[in-house]
Amino acid sequence: MSVTPENLGDLSRRTLLQRAAAAGLLAVPAMGVLSACAGSEPEKSDTGGGAKSKDNPFGVKDGSAVKVVVFNGGLGDQWAKEDKVIFSAKHPNVTVNMSSTQKIKTEEQPKMATQPSDLVMNSGADMMDRSTLINEGAIEPLDDLLTAPAWDSEGTVADSLLPGTVTDGTQNGKFYVVNVAYTVWGNWYNAALFKKEGWQAPTTWEEFFALAPKIKNKGMAPYVHDAVHGYYPRWALMASIWKTAGKQVVVDIDNLKENAWKADGVVKALEPWEKLVKDKLLLPGKLDHTQSQQAFLDGKAAFIQVGTWLKNEMAATIPPGFELTLSDYWHNADDKTPKDVFASSGEGFVVPSKAPNKEAAKEFLRAMLSKAGSAKFAELTKSLASTKGSGDNVQDTALASANALMKNGGSELISVKFQDFYADLDKESQNLSEELMAGRLTAQQFVDKMQAAADKVAKDSSIKKQTRTA
Repeated sequence: MSVTPENLGDLSRRTLLQRAAAAGLLAVPAMGVLSACAGSEPEKSDTGGGAKSKDNPFGVKDGSAVKVVVFNGGLGDQWAKEDKVIFSAKHPNVTVNMSSTQKIKTEEQPKMATQPSDLVMNSGADMMDRSTLINEGAIEPLDDLLTAPAWDSEGTVADSLLPGTVTDGTQNGKFYVVNVAYTVWGNWYNAALFKKEGWQAPTTWEEFFALAPKIKNKGMAPYVHDAVHGYYPRWALMASIWKTAGKQVVVDIDNLKENAWKADGVVKALEPWEKLVKDKLLLPGKLDHTQSQQAFLDGKAAFIQVGTWLKNEMAATIPPGFELTLSDYWHNADDKTPKDVFASSGEGFVVPSKAPNKEAAKEFLRAMLSKAGSAKFAELTKSLASTKGSGDNVQDTALASANALMKNGGSELISVKFQDFYADLDKESQNLSEELMAGRLTAQQFVDKMQAAADKVAKDSSIKKQTRTA
């Protein structure tokens, strides 16, 4: 089940619960939460000094300890415990203190200016804003990790990663974030139900709207989504914009190009979502991610749009005989790039600049990205890792459908960057995505408001601008 697309894009779940709290970093006193990090030289580690070799490229010191913090969300944390075993087999005299939490920003951000953990999985709803961490010098560039030998394969660490993983973790020309998961997004459905009813899974919006009345006649809503976390519907909206208007429009949006949101095809891409809401095809209620996923599993809705973490996150409540199957986001008949798939690396780890044992943190990342570690990740989470070949030996129908989607996709993978570049724009786009899916905005109103929000960021000279080139 290996996935080896030629060109991969950006963003993971929550990159994924993800950016709901990101802008909170900016709502602090003028000096900033990480102000003690800004403009200062990172502390020198006193835990290095071990002999460097191919098996110990960073010189991890025997007798030292490394503190690893894992986000325990939809993917769980058992996979990380397996990485600990792999690491300790090669470094038995290094103590790994591993903990799990869902409160990354709450628990880890206050430590960043003093003595932070050595390795932090910055994910979930309570994650730290990436651009702020980078711009304030709070996290370490990890380019030397990319050039280090791969743990258990030929070549370098960079050679072992799926395309797009390095780009996703790079900002300002340096590699900062190591994404360990590889997520594919789309519309999930129960293949067993569709076979029973004689329904064909739609590939276009026209086919979906033709199928919707048949679904409603069975007492089901055609669609359900997370109506609480705005980045969930934003994934679908941005995928539609890419498919309809084309890649360059999304690149222009990411680069704050003047009137990028008003380009041809953007409103058209969003109009089917507006129709879905107006035609009352959504399951009623303000459900969050797990509530909407459970409603889908309970047969209250025929489709839900999320990423490939779905099976692992809901494993305890998936009914017997339920065939989780992933299909691509629907497209219009005349879209520019209808076959491009939304997939990227995510669930990122960072090494704080003031971490006391950066050497062991980088070495632990090497273990995480190993063939053995990534295979365990895929086996335990039923989701792909960012290391090539992670799903080769995993027999799972949900993962197989994601793999098939990737293999049959277009020449590019859909990626969006602005939410990682600009916290304020991230937050506003989440709010507006929720408003559109609640029926309180039309497609045109959504576009007008997004353009206004982008213009505000573009004109603010205090905000460091980013440039996307591909």
